[in-house]
Amino acid sequence: MRLTPTERDRLLLFGAAELARARKARGLRLNVPEATALIADTVCEAARDGARLAEAVERARAALGPDDVLPGVADVVTEVHVEAVFDDGSRLAVVSDPIGGGLGAEAPGALLPGPAHADPAPVVTLTVRNTATVPVSVTSHFHFFEANPRLDFDRAAAYGLRLAVPAGSSVRFGPGESADVGLLPIGGERIAIGFAGLVDGPLDAPGAREEALRRAAACGYLGVPGTTEQEAER
Repeated sequence: MRLTPTERDRLLLFGAAELARARKARGLRLNVPEATALIADTVCEAARDGARLAEAVERARAALGPDDVLPGVADVVTEVHVEAVFDDGSRLAVVSDPIGGGLGAEAPGALLPGPAHADPAPVVTLTVRNTATVPVSVTSHFHFFEANPRLDFDRAAAYGLRLAVPAGSSVRFGPGESADVGLLPIGGERIAIGFAGLVDGPLDAPGAREEALRRAAACGYLGVPGTTEQEAER
């Protein structure tokens, strides 16, 4: 059976979550990786059940309490991010305060959160047209170059970029609709793993952009020279 990188990541997360559930069932208190995996998997399974984003987040927030984890875990796992596939497309779910009962800001020496910073201004603005007959949603930190093949836009110009929207939000493109979106560079170490499998490595590696464009063309992604809507439908 051939699995995509995203499918392999999902199975890895599920395996870690099942191990956490088994240990919890034996009466063991979970550590940070175990608690994180269980919370993230709860979101993904809720999405698979057809739950909306807000409902999936609430299910995840109710999955564990302070008595289910080792001391200090609730104060370390303060937020869990996971990309899940909902009925209306992939979305980044952000589960804040996932384990109730942490000391939080009342703990001695705890640091209060600093002021929120808005995303910087977009470096590129592209017109995107949804040629599909269903809505397509793209989440804030998805590598926009690898977004749904039925979205028609300049793929080359979107390489290495994400939507210039707040973390955890998404942009929805209705069937047949066109919209202008702002994009900004993916930060951090700039490594794209998973997504649609067009990169799966460092974004800025020599030849990575050219190889990603070749793969996109071979898979019928719109917005790549030579790709037609008929090819994208296959």
